[in-house]
This record gives sequence, C-alpha cells and structure tokens, in this order.
Amino acid sequence: MSRPEILYPLFADLTTLPGIGPKGAQALAQMKITTPRDLLFTLPHSGIDRSCVSSIREATLPATVTVEVTIGRHRPPAGRGPTRIEVEDARTGFQLVFFHARGDWLERMLPTGHRRIVSGKIELFDGIGQMAHPDYVLRPEERDQIPDFEPVYPLTAGLTQKTIAKSVSAAVDRAPKLPEWSDPGVMAREGWPNWRDALLLAHAPETDHDLSASAPARMRLAYDELFAHQLTLSLIRADRRARKGRASVSTGRLSRQIRAALPYRPTAAQERAVSEITRDMASDQQMGRLLQGDVGSGKTLVALMALVAAVEAGGQGVLMAPTEILARQHFESLAPLAQAANVSLALLTGRDKGADRGAKLQALKAGEVGILIGTHAVFSADVEFADLRLVIIDEQHRFGVSQRLELGRKGDRPDTLVMTATPIPRSLSLAQYGHMDVSILDEKPPGRTPVQTALVSSERYDSVVNRLRSAIDAGRQAYWVCPLVGESEVSDLTAAEERFKRLRAVLGEDRVGLVHGQMPSAEKDAAMAQFAAGQTDVLVATTVIEVGVNVPNASIMVVERAEIFGLSQLHQLRGRVGRGAEASTCLLMFDPALSETARRRLEVLRETEDGFRIAEEDLAIRGAGDVLGHAQSGLPRFRIADLERQAGLQATAQSDARRLLDADPALETDRGRAARTLLWLMEQDKAIGLIRAG
Repeated sequence: MSRPEILYPLFADLTTLPGIGPKGAQALAQMKITTPRDLLFTLPHSGIDRSCVSSIREATLPATVTVEVTIGRHRPPAGRGPTRIEVEDARTGFQLVFFHARGDWLERMLPTGHRRIVSGKIELFDGIGQMAHPDYVLRPEERDQIPDFEPVYPLTAGLTQKTIAKSVSAAVDRAPKLPEWSDPGVMAREGWPNWRDALLLAHAPETDHDLSASAPARMRLAYDELFAHQLTLSLIRADRRARKGRASVSTGRLSRQIRAALPYRPTAAQERAVSEITRDMASDQQMGRLLQGDVGSGKTLVALMALVAAVEAGGQGVLMAPTEILARQHFESLAPLAQAANVSLALLTGRDKGADRGAKLQALKAGEVGILIGTHAVFSADVEFADLRLVIIDEQHRFGVSQRLELGRKGDRPDTLVMTATPIPRSLSLAQYGHMDVSILDEKPPGRTPVQTALVSSERYDSVVNRLRSAIDAGRQAYWVCPLVGESEVSDLTAAEERFKRLRAVLGEDRVGLVHGQMPSAEKDAAMAQFAAGQTDVLVATTVIEVGVNVPNASIMVVERAEIFGLSQLHQLRGRVGRGAEASTCLLMFDPALSETARRRLEVLRETEDGFRIAEEDLAIRGAGDVLGHAQSGLPRFRIADLERQAGLQATAQSDARRLLDADPALETDRGRAARTLLWLMEQDKAIGLIRAG
C-alpha cells in the first residue's frame, strides 16, 4: 500500500512553497519541519492584537499599537545615532526610530505631511513615546493588510514571522478536503469542525482563546494525532491477538505450595493481578500485559506466581532485570519460595564464566531449570531454553522494544509480562503502553511500616549527621543519596566521593560504604553486599540505588538537594526504607533558597505515600519528557496534542480506536478508509502494514 495521491502535495519539498529557498528549508529543518504537512501542524503559540486605536494614549506602554498618524519632521542621525521621525496621532505626538536606514528610502516610505498607518512596539524614553522599526507602515487605504489579531509562530535563526506566516498560509491552501475519520457522535458532542476547517481556524486565531488547547479547532487537531497513535497501538494489539499463542494452562499444584510457605496472605490487588495474568496465559492468544505497582506493592510475588504457572504448564519462565544487583536480589528473595514448591531456579549474569556457565546453559536447554533469572546476559546467542513459555521484563523502559522481541524469539510464541516499579500517570501509560493490557497493584502487603518524611534545610547538616550517629550507634542503617550535579556522571561522582570522605571522617572509616554508577559491577555489588550484611552502617550513593534494593534493616534515607530530583524519583528512593519492622524516616535536605514551586513539590511527598498521586503531580509540574526521561521514555512526540493537559482526550481516542477496529478490523468501511488516510497523514506507515484482511 502506498500513500494516497490526495496527500502528495503535503509531502512535497518545502522549497515548492513561496518564499522558501534552500536556506529557509535548512532553517525549518532545525525545527524538525521538512514538509508542508509539518508546517500545517506547527501552530501559532501566541498572538498580537493589532486592532487600530485612535491614539497611543489608549494603550498602557510598553505595548504593540496600531495607529493612524500624520508624518512630521525627519530628524537625521547625530553621529552614529538613529533617524527620528516625528508623527502625530489623534491626541498626541511620538517618534518613529530607525537605525542604519537610508534617508531617501525613509523619505519615500514616510513623506512629511502624508498620513500612514503604523504598527509596532511602542515604549517611553524620557517621557516621549518611541516606536523603533515598525512592523507595518501602510497607506490608510491598505489597512486591511494588517490582521486585527496576528498569529505568532515559533522561530529559529534565519526565519522571520513574515516568512513563516507566508509559507504556512501556502501550506494551508494546499490542504485537501479529506474524508471524515472521526466518530460523528464525538464530533457533534464536542462541536468540532472538520479537519480542513480546523486547520484554517487554528492558523487564523481571532482572540487569545483561539490559541488555547481547549479551543474546538485545536482540540480537533490534537485528537487526530492521539487517535492516529491509539489506532496504531490498537493495530499492534490486534496483530498480537490474531497471532496464535500457546495456551499455558496452570494446574495450581505448585502455586498452592508457595502460598502455604508465605508468612502473610497476598493482598486483593496481588490476587487480582495473578488471576488476570494466568487467565491470559491459559488463552491461545499471546499475552502482552503491563504490571504496574507502587513502591513495595509486591510485584515480585506476582511475578513468581506467573513464572510458576509457566512451569506447571510444562514450560519455563525467564525474569529479566536491568542490573546484576537487582537480578541477584530477585534470585535471593524467590529462592526459598521456589524451593518450597521444588521448582528449580537459576541465576545467569555476565559474571558467569567457563564451566559454571556451561553447566547452567546445559541444564536450561535440557529443561532441568524451570525459572531463569538474569540480566542482559540472557540475550546471548548460546542461551537456549527447552520450552520458554513466559518472559517477564522488570523496569521495562531500560530495555528497548527490539530487545524484548529478541527475548521472545528464544521460545515458541511466549507470553510477555512487563513490570514497572514507577507508577505512570494514566495519560502517559496510554501513550506508552496503549497496546498492552494493564494490571495495577494499588495496595501494600501487611508489614510495611509507613515512612515519616521530613523536610530539612541543608544549613542543618551538622545536626542531621549527629542524629545519624545516634541512630547507627543504636544498630540502625541509613542510605545517604548525593545530588545529581548537572548531567555529568563525573561530577555526580565527585559529589558522592566528597560526601563519603566527610562522613567517614565523622562516623568512622569502616562504618561508611560508597556506591555509584561509574564503579565496576563487582565493586558495586561488593559495597551493596557489605551494606546488606550489616558490615557497613551508612551507604553513600548516587541514584543507582533508586530501584529495587532491599535491605530491611535500613530505616533512614537522607537525600541531599532533594529539590533537584523528580517527585517520582524521590518516591522511589524513599521506598528503599520502611521494609522492616523498624519505624523509618526519610529526610529531604533542601537548599535554603528554595522557590515556591520547589517547596510545594517537596510538601506533596511529605503529605502522601501514594505513588500514583505523586506521579500525576510530577507530570503536572515537570511535563512528560522529564517524568519518563525523553531518551528512554518511548513516548511519541506530538506536535499539537499535550499529554499533560489532554489526558481525557487520549482516553477517548483509545476507546474510539478500539471500537473502530472491533467493528472494522480491515478498515474497509468509508470511515475505515478515512482512518487509513489519517494514518498516512500522521506518518504511521508501520501501522498500515498491520491492517489485517477480514
């Protein structure tokens, strides 16, 4: 299938638009605008009121003013100064100011005694109004060339507003009338215009309201982007569901033994998640499910129950962790339970070498290992399973989609479960994981003690260290997290080493450990192991300990310069304590020169331990890219839609896309064919290939 002919003009070269030569096209490419279609979706971000007033006295200066004037005396420049031209409006006089302008050009454009309309920014200097280099100078009869409300577009070096406005206008003229892909019911309810009218309105705003995300034309265009994205995700989901999976039906025999060995009862949320996962595994469609849980909500137990279900069905399961520390920790926490059910469990990391590694691989291939826990080492070509039924990936955003698929190829159509420990706001979860079914753990197992969170100014450093000394003398352990110093790992490292030295000097050399991202894995693991075994009392760390480390005796968390961390990250760090019976404390140390917003953010953490609420607050304050980290977020880049402020629109787009595909899987009805055009328009070419016949 190729792009419909009706869209060709929108994907032509930019230089085919008036006023854009090779240099202009290069400048636009800096803004990721390479076709007329990209220009259509580059909307004005603000506007200038250029409606005519009778006198500048009607405006509060400085302001942009459009006014009719009589041209007076031209005062030539003194030395290197500007040329000044005196003008009079209906009530007062002011000056037009020009630097480096030729006198004869000014005489022709602004002849003394004539009337002209001028529009530009006017400011007061020594009590005299001055308009430097007006944006418009026109004869009174040409007044309609100035819009009453002029849209302002984003710019980059080498572009002017006039150039971009002219090329946008030409691109809009090219926009064809397209068949309607939106649900007529949604359009009527929301009062949305059709696609082409929405473009015309969005590029010709008449008031500030027309520029807001809630203006009908903008809502419509944002919806189109979200709908195309959700349609793509729904096609991926439908494609996966249409592929025959293998039914892995569990008997419950082994899981009953594990439940009997548990020192507590699973929460209702854990039970719900386990039954959703085992139901998916028992069907003959391939599972693609996201398990989202707050800090300490018990994802590991749910993962084990799913892996055991694969073993009960006669197959194997693998759990992938992003770091060796986490893989080892999963192994240690699951080993006693696996043993209770007589399930063989193995750990494979990059550290396994030679005969030891060979023996593990042999056992895995022979089906003697039921559950494998590992790091990236599992991707190696020589790692072969007897019958891989289930792939679980922990902390998904650290693994790319291609790596997930690579792991899937190690078995015959295995099911996939992705676990994330960071609660993701609903709008981002729809954008990122809309092709997956979602299970949510929103309860904490019994025995987790609430963590007391306190805000402390960094000026009180000495008293924090004194309190820390008393606590570790009483047998408690603490984490001390150093701030992120800019983007560089090297400077983060300096901050951590500096703090490590100072704390050792005060608390004693053998009582303080250090762990940071630049350390070799073996050293990092050794420092963690010493802390976990209680051989060191304080662990100074960068954020490498953010995810998953489990030391029940650690009951104090100190975070320096807490105001420069994201809320979700602080919530993750806080989750490292409160894992034992001891009352736990999290001290967020902040710079005394704290802004109001930063203080409000830290107070949210003091008020709540609900990771989902914290994630929503984080999104509202910092935006989608920062919450997930753009490089690894897997989030689509939208030109118009705003994930933070249009969560409801995205949910509507998802249900609309799924409804359309349920009714018309091959997109062959009139609306289905229109939706195909939308996918081409939004450059979702991959999705086109997934449309199934019948």
